[in-house]
Amino acid sequence: MQKAAQLDEYISEYSKLADSPYKFILKFFAKKKGRVVLAFFLWTCQRSPCWVIPLATANILDALSSAEGNTAEIIMKNLLLLSFFILQNIFSTYYATKTFNKIVRGIESELRGALIRKMQQLSIMFYKEMQSGKLLSKVTRDVENIETFLDQAVRTIFFIITDVVIALAVTFSRSVVIFLFFWLSVPMAIGIIILFQNRIAKENHTFRREMENTTSQVAEMINLIPVTRAHGLQEVESRKVVKQVEATSNSGFQLDLVNSFFGATHWVAFQFFQALTLGFTAFLAVRGKITVGDVVLFQGYFSTILNQISNLISLYPGFCKGLESARSVSEILSEPRIEENAAIIPLGRLRGEVSFDNVTYSYNSNMEPTLNHFSLKVKAGEAIAFVGGSGAGKSTILNLLIGFDSPQEGRICIDGINMRNLDINEYRSQIAVVPQNTILFAGSIYDNVTYGLDNVSRERVMEVLRQVDLADFVDTLPQGLDTLLAEQGNSLSGGQRQRLAIARAIIRNPKIIVFDEATSALDLASEKKVQEATESLMKTCTTFMVAHRLSTIRNADRIVVIEKGRPVEEGSFNELMEKKGYFYRLKKLQEQ
Repeated sequence: MQKAAQLDEYISEYSKLADSPYKFILKFFAKKKGRVVLAFFLWTCQRSPCWVIPLATANILDALSSAEGNTAEIIMKNLLLLSFFILQNIFSTYYATKTFNKIVRGIESELRGALIRKMQQLSIMFYKEMQSGKLLSKVTRDVENIETFLDQAVRTIFFIITDVVIALAVTFSRSVVIFLFFWLSVPMAIGIIILFQNRIAKENHTFRREMENTTSQVAEMINLIPVTRAHGLQEVESRKVVKQVEATSNSGFQLDLVNSFFGATHWVAFQFFQALTLGFTAFLAVRGKITVGDVVLFQGYFSTILNQISNLISLYPGFCKGLESARSVSEILSEPRIEENAAIIPLGRLRGEVSFDNVTYSYNSNMEPTLNHFSLKVKAGEAIAFVGGSGAGKSTILNLLIGFDSPQEGRICIDGINMRNLDINEYRSQIAVVPQNTILFAGSIYDNVTYGLDNVSRERVMEVLRQVDLADFVDTLPQGLDTLLAEQGNSLSGGQRQRLAIARAIIRNPKIIVFDEATSALDLASEKKVQEATESLMKTCTTFMVAHRLSTIRNADRIVVIEKGRPVEEGSFNELMEKKGYFYRLKKLQEQ
């Protein structure tokens, strides 16, 4: 619970920075200032040999060119000092990496954790619009880009700042003229960045979008492989995805060209400027203004300044990439469409009484309501079946009952309490859902049946499997309950997967259970076994079901016929058949 609270705080803080990727990046280090300062100190130690080498070299060269008798002593002192700074680099580098990378890896973990937690909070309506591949790209690729940026950029920027400050400080102490000459490199660097910044940012944004689309289409292609193969559409699907891959490749190629031209431009400019500096310091040495050692010193420091400014410029494309990924991640953390959970009134032990009071719901304000002033009262323990044509509103009723969304008008009451005032998680922990498309994961049969539950005995699991006529099948497996299922349970038949889903529902002892066309994709033999399992469960709780095959709902207490979002017929199977209305005509049509 403490970790969840930390992630919620993390989400709240970063969602406020969605419009400012710069602040989003800087916020990562706000709570880790102490460790960052320690890392800076260790980096200073790590980098110190680069500042000492030019000084020691200049001192030795000046000693060699002078006629003083303590030349050997000067050389020895400088070599010893240089050796100390070089040797300590081993330890400072190790502890700097240990300190800073622990911060960065922690940020990476927290950011992914916050994204995952936010995804669990987002409404189902959000997922109907957002492709899963794009979300996967944000959790994997974008977070990795941010982690790489933080690891490389912060370290590099610190080295750049310290190298330039030290070099300029030493240069200023030796020659104000050369110090001013060095400053000419700064406006040149700024000018090159300004020249390319908009193009680089634009190409990074385009490439990120294309990469998200590619990830999404590949994920979709994998899910559609059975359908694609069944209809002989492999070439069509391949062409579609390959076209998107090529678009991503072309976008990446354009980004590479911009980055390459950017890099070549600043390299040529800086090399030319460094050659100019060599000529300028050599001219001063000839005039006797500086020593030969100073020429080497200034050349070394100016080389350091140019290299670091060059590194800063080279970092700019990566900086744009990191900011773009930060912008991408913040889109999710700041997404407002979260599932409402008021938790005003405690539910306690659910009885299973449900009432729909004048409920109106529309998926889009510009569309006709899917449910139009729909009312229905259901007693605890009653079995209700919904029947109607496609788009009549059957699945919408179930979605609202589960709490995936709330009606625009009217209310849904559970045991007399408005669902808007309930702790939705407390409510859902006492219900079970068996969807049309069975959702199983790559794990053991035991893990799939007891998903989300702790300390369930194996005897209890086998008892439930016997209720759904799967116990004998499980006993024939070499590893029994520990048999691992393939992804989506593809190693099982359709009927076995659906009965396993019903077993998952039974073991929760729900007081309300929802069957959303649970037998629509099954053959008659499998359907009969699933129907038997369903009927045994109907005796223990309030049941809501949607079914196209009307024979599967014969034992429902009430059948409600829905048309244009309203109930038009209601009664038991036999009562509706005697009325010879909509239900009767639909049943006769299925018998033909």
